[in-house]
Amino acid sequence: MRIEDYGFIGDTHTGALVGINGSIDWLCTPRFDSDAVFAALLGDDNNGSWKISPTDAIVRSRHQYRGESLILETIFETNTGEVRVIDFMPPKGRYRDVIRVVEGTRGWVNMESRIRVRFDYGLTVPWVKRIDGATEAGAGPNALVLRADVPTFGEDLSTVSRFSVGEGERKSFVLTWYPSHHPVPASISAEQSLAETEEYWREWSAKCTYHGEWREAVMRSLITLKGLTYSPTGGIVAALTTSLPEHIGGVRNWDYRYCWLRDATFTLYSFMQSGYAQEAADWSHWLLRAIAGDPAQLQIMYGVAGERRLTEVILPHLRGYENSAPVRIGNAASEQLQLDVYGEVMDAMYLAWKMRIETDEAYWHLQRHLIEYVEKNWDKPDEGIWEIRGPRRHFTHSKVMAWVAIDRAVRTAEEFGLEGPVDRWRELRQVIHDQICEQGYNAKIGAFTQFYGSNKLDASVLMIPLVGFLAATDERMSSTIRLIQKELTFNGYVARYNPDTSGGVDGLPPGEGSFLPCSFWMVDCLHLLGAEDEAREMFERLLSIRNGLGLLAEEYETARGRQVGNYPQAFTHVGLVNTARNLSSKIGPAEHRSAASVAAAPLAP
Repeated sequence: MRIEDYGFIGDTHTGALVGINGSIDWLCTPRFDSDAVFAALLGDDNNGSWKISPTDAIVRSRHQYRGESLILETIFETNTGEVRVIDFMPPKGRYRDVIRVVEGTRGWVNMESRIRVRFDYGLTVPWVKRIDGATEAGAGPNALVLRADVPTFGEDLSTVSRFSVGEGERKSFVLTWYPSHHPVPASISAEQSLAETEEYWREWSAKCTYHGEWREAVMRSLITLKGLTYSPTGGIVAALTTSLPEHIGGVRNWDYRYCWLRDATFTLYSFMQSGYAQEAADWSHWLLRAIAGDPAQLQIMYGVAGERRLTEVILPHLRGYENSAPVRIGNAASEQLQLDVYGEVMDAMYLAWKMRIETDEAYWHLQRHLIEYVEKNWDKPDEGIWEIRGPRRHFTHSKVMAWVAIDRAVRTAEEFGLEGPVDRWRELRQVIHDQICEQGYNAKIGAFTQFYGSNKLDASVLMIPLVGFLAATDERMSSTIRLIQKELTFNGYVARYNPDTSGGVDGLPPGEGSFLPCSFWMVDCLHLLGAEDEAREMFERLLSIRNGLGLLAEEYETARGRQVGNYPQAFTHVGLVNTARNLSSKIGPAEHRSAASVAAAPLAP
């Protein structure tokens, strides 16, 4: 199936992908970054899956969410009737549960449930036994127990049920993960859990204060972001999956089940401006805990509880999605130097002050330490926002974000009466600004470029007006926007850069889709330029490539007309939320302030 043929369910601890064919092909438990027990997404059914579907020919099937929730309904029609499979994960409970309710809605339908549990990312076949009507599967530290309203039996290393449902009938399946050294958990009511889960999402969605245009798309994106939140700590993973390829058949396959600091400011803003102050505060607290320590050891990403060791490993037993190998777990980019994250962190911390999430001296003390590091290291080459695996360079975006770090320190001190060497920071801020304008801008092509001395374009420089470095209407910036629109926009979507002509800057073979957050940045820039019709047309185009459930991956492959990359992607949905708000704003482009910085005004060049 295509990536967009999957629906997302979750319980704010982990999540699963459910195909339009009724198969759960991806589930890591008990956390987002735990080993997968269903890994068919990156291999085949023998690597773990759970399919519930009609045994007769399917005339048609479709997905839908139940209202503003993560309760997924898959409707199957056959020649004899219609059935609905309701999939959800209760956000409450000691252990992790996946509940599937099969409901007959018309006529009679013959059904089959086939569950293949494979621990360790589809590698380990568990020991299965039946006790008191339940089926238990265990191996090493992990165990699962399946309870069903219909009889089950073993077949070909699977647990199978075959049954029929008529109109008005409901059959339930409850799969519960627990540590294998714990007693088997008590059974829970599928119907009660469904009612409680529906109420949970109804209450959460009711808090949304966004009433601008495109509310349905914004609400679905906010629910997705909530679903990607690890509620015990407030961390938000970049995506549910690992190793979904940026190019079908390619090697750009990375593990995104971690929390990127780069997402912090945009995520804070999207939650705060939509009425979710608690989620914003939880994310801010997670950020503070994760980055505590020596500023020189700041990473670009952490585990959901703030873990720092994210060792990258290749899993050779998995062939990869559509044979896109290798499959990786862990992420070696966590060990890179990416100076831009200091700007993102300082921007997020400044926003936390503005929104009164964090307002104490200890918070400011940590910011001071971060700035001291930036003062000493801002002029070093790094791997940059795109986490290149080639040589370090003086990336323009990294320098801009170093400027942001110093700028936000100045603003925080000035606006909140905090102590610090503000005069020194102001001087450094101007030094960085001047250097970027001199070395990051290529007058011959009329654009800010990927790195100093380059003539290559990079969509990351679209952030320049969004963080307040220069106005979008500045001649240099407006020229950059238009050139990126001409050279890096393919069939209406913006690429990060052109890997086919970048001279191997990222150290990888060419080929990837258009990075969707870049397209949202372009919409914001066009809006700031006053090109409202262009901005809206592009935004509508982005909305049109969402799947029927309103979900988006990391990238879009225009040649094949399909989503690629990890899925669903938090950064993409954050971009959708913030861009919708920007376009819905009643103020004009000259007064508009970006999602990245509520009060950052551009300095004069």
